[in-house]
Amino acid sequence: MTLSLYDAVIPSNLQILGAVDGLIDKAEAFASEKGMAPAALIDARLAPDMLPFGYQVKSVAEHSIGGIEGVRGGNFSPSMTPWPTDFAGLHAKVQGAITALEAVDRAEFDALADKDTQFSMGEMRMPFSGAQFLLSFSQPNFYFHATTAYAILRAQGVKLGKRDFLGKLRMAI
Repeated sequence: MTLSLYDAVIPSNLQILGAVDGLIDKAEAFASEKGMAPAALIDARLAPDMLPFGYQVKSVAEHSIGGIEGVRGGNFSPSMTPWPTDFAGLHAKVQGAITALEAVDRAEFDALADKDTQFSMGEMRMPFSGAQFLLSFSQPNFYFHATTAYAILRAQGVKLGKRDFLGKLRMAI
């Protein structure tokens, strides 16, 4: 079996985005059960110098469909837009990424492998091919932010297990 760029990126992004959407559900239920304001979880951090849960969720979407859009356009720069400040907004961000990923055409996506792409932030420029960017930059960032979102909720006392992070597994039938 040949593994395409599409196969290496899209199904796993969809799996973890679904899991992150489930994390938001659990965070919302926990806040309600404990009588907490949503901001107590959305603004929670693992460490003072790390960005909060809301940013982590936003970044999962940014490094999935946002990374693909960056390759399509030849440049990816981190989004400086604010993250959603309520659970509904976080769900919408994740659901928007899921919907956009489900619409990605396999052949069009695989053709992005050799597309010149750069990461830019301020004066910094980093050149990549599309595949290099997606697999060595965007995908690791995607997993970092998903893991950090999970860890923030665990640190706040939300009852989560490994299956909550893994989401719906893609098993042979």
